[in-house]
Amino acid sequence: MSQSSDLIQTAQRTIRLEIEAVEGLLAHIDADFVRACELILAGKGRVVVVGMGKSGHIGKKIAATLASTGTTAFFVHPAEASHGDMGMITGDDIILAISNSGTTSEIVTLLPLIKRLGIKMISLTGNPDSTMAKAAEVNLNVHVEHEACPLNLAPTSSTTAALVMGDALAVALLEARDFTAEDFAFSHPGGALGRRLLLKVEHVMHVGESLPHVQRGTLLRDSLMEMTRKGLGMTAVLEADGRLAGIFTDGDLRRTLDRDIDIRQATIDDVMTVHGKTARPDMLAAEALKIMEDHKIGALIVVDENDHPIGAFNLQDLLRAGVM
Repeated sequence: MSQSSDLIQTAQRTIRLEIEAVEGLLAHIDADFVRACELILAGKGRVVVVGMGKSGHIGKKIAATLASTGTTAFFVHPAEASHGDMGMITGDDIILAISNSGTTSEIVTLLPLIKRLGIKMISLTGNPDSTMAKAAEVNLNVHVEHEACPLNLAPTSSTTAALVMGDALAVALLEARDFTAEDFAFSHPGGALGRRLLLKVEHVMHVGESLPHVQRGTLLRDSLMEMTRKGLGMTAVLEADGRLAGIFTDGDLRRTLDRDIDIRQATIDDVMTVHGKTARPDMLAAEALKIMEDHKIGALIVVDENDHPIGAFNLQDLLRAGVM
């Protein structure tokens, strides 16, 4: 029981120290932070993030966050930069160099070349008087009083502070660029947000022979056979000129059975929903889903500009596509 208590106390102390480190950053969101943002916003190239060891791991995450929020960025390992990867960096780029001490030798070695190429540099260090901070156009101060490590050796609070400062930079740039949710989706096309914001009705609808349809005047029993063959739980009903006259769904069938109607003699005209809600092929699938949710319907007909049915889909299609 004593060991359990010790483990809990250690974990809580670690979290408190890291919270203090993050809160300490608030005092460093100042004119230097603004200058760093302005430098990136005015840049014509990419943000190249460099860092060694744990700072390198943090740098990779910061580069990924910048890239997904509207600021083109990538990570370069500083040791590899000394052996050819500097060729990946152009004079239009901005280097974001991360080092708690500000004296990481692999980065310091690159400073003369960075200066010679005229590449602007932002340093993110815990020591504003360090070699890297003094060589940079602007330094983002991420100084922490204590690491969460009881030996004050393992990078813990310092890496958390660096990560949070990177997030603050990315989000400030995001808002300055008026970066939208749709912009975010374009950099995350495979994710759930991308599917909701980019997928269109034309990507999920059934077309051609898969589109269930009958003409006005068709017997209800024959219409049910068409619904069964196509398996979408609905059918479009067409006017003689091919325009949409109505829709008949499984829900309409249940309501029909509650009415005093001879289903053997009834025609589709007697039981269909006249016209009904429709979608357009260029409509976002998420927008079509909202129509279905608002009107409590399970399927939609897709029509062209002349109101001719060209496709159909149901909730299962949207579910399979990952829209819901």
